[in-house]
Amino acid sequence: MTATLAPPARIGKGAVAALGMLAVATGALESVVTPTLPLLQRDLAMSPAQGALLSVVLLVTGALITPVAGKFGDRYGGKRILIRLMAVVSAGGMVSALAPNLPVLLLGQILQGAMVGALPLSFILVREHLPAGAAKVAIGVVSGLFVGGGMAGTLAAGPVAEGLSRHWMFALPTIAVIGACALVNWLLPPDVPGRSDESGMDWPGLVLLSATLASLMITLALAPDLWSQPIVLGALLLVPAAFGTAWVAVERRAAAPMIDLRMLARPAIWQPCVLTFAVCGGTSVAVYLVPQLLAVPSGEYGFGASATEIGFFLLPGAVAATLAGPLSGVWARRSGSRAVVIAGIVILAVALFGLAAVHTEVWHLIGGKALVALANGLCVTAMVTGIATAVERGDTGIATSLVLVTRVLGYAVGAQLSGAILTAATPAGSDVPAESAFVTGFVIAGAVTALSLLVARTMDKGIEK
Repeated sequence: MTATLAPPARIGKGAVAALGMLAVATGALESVVTPTLPLLQRDLAMSPAQGALLSVVLLVTGALITPVAGKFGDRYGGKRILIRLMAVVSAGGMVSALAPNLPVLLLGQILQGAMVGALPLSFILVREHLPAGAAKVAIGVVSGLFVGGGMAGTLAAGPVAEGLSRHWMFALPTIAVIGACALVNWLLPPDVPGRSDESGMDWPGLVLLSATLASLMITLALAPDLWSQPIVLGALLLVPAAFGTAWVAVERRAAAPMIDLRMLARPAIWQPCVLTFAVCGGTSVAVYLVPQLLAVPSGEYGFGASATEIGFFLLPGAVAATLAGPLSGVWARRSGSRAVVIAGIVILAVALFGLAAVHTEVWHLIGGKALVALANGLCVTAMVTGIATAVERGDTGIATSLVLVTRVLGYAVGAQLSGAILTAATPAGSDVPAESAFVTGFVIAGAVTALSLLVARTMDKGIEK
């Protein structure tokens, strides 16, 4: 006779509230770097290229951690893996808070990247311990609170860093993460025993993809200082190329690959991936350059904005990004995903070219950044939902993971390219890059985004299902 496992225990509002508090705390911790990046660059004597590396390392780590966290959550239990991830995040937050220099701060951000896997695990727990209807409501609440935490972090990071120190802007949300995690551990029931998962983890693929992304970002960060040494720069570029080639070879032979590259042969897959890379690359350029331009001294061509002011200036963009998801879903149901993607790309390209042409008033940057955030949200949401419905149900996870990786690559390359342009255009002995560097960055991003319309127009109709 086969033993019947007991159904999962139901959870109450207190447990959902604890998951919501954790979402707020992690959202705040994730968002503190963007508005304070110019301040961090000054305090730690970072070049713009190094600042760009700092701005994307958490996202890259999260993209690598998320599929591992999901598989381990299915195998060993969502609560157990969530608590362990939060321990890593808390350690990373404290390392960031105590960091005396850039290498230590980068280590802290790498550890904090584990938080990206926390939100999917929260959804697993909610679905497991609540009826379907209540689970949908709880997932919406937790998602909304994560976004709200990000807005709170964007607004609070500057005042905390300037009023106390940069150390406290990491320490305070980390303390909140630890407290919320303790509540989650107390209020959520133990994981259901007896989970099993026969498929293995693609560790070689994960290691090689990590090495590819890490070496690519380091090479892009070092590139501005190596233009006069083309042989050294060329040798460095060969490193991510070699890792990437090895990763492709391993993934093509793996029995259970982390990412099934054979799916890229399908137009319904490669087209959204190409578009995601272009859109996220263009968005990343604006995300990096706008705060930098706001922080340029007013005696030059900038506005001398403090970290606090930058946080307030970025808030409309955060609101636009929040509204973009629901708007994209409604629009896609009425007109199809392709129409939403094309409209989003047009808005993004216009915003980027507009920022290149006109950036003499603060409201120019606020409005341009808000349009960029809106366009990015429209495009990415439409492409993710479209690709999820264009493939067989069993391929949904693999297809969306491909979009996730290309999204991270787009953000990383866009930010690093922007940092390299600013670094190369900064005169020796000065901290202020030439204004033309900002124009160049916005124009390149706008051109790449506009060219992606050639792919968007030919998107397979299956993405509109």
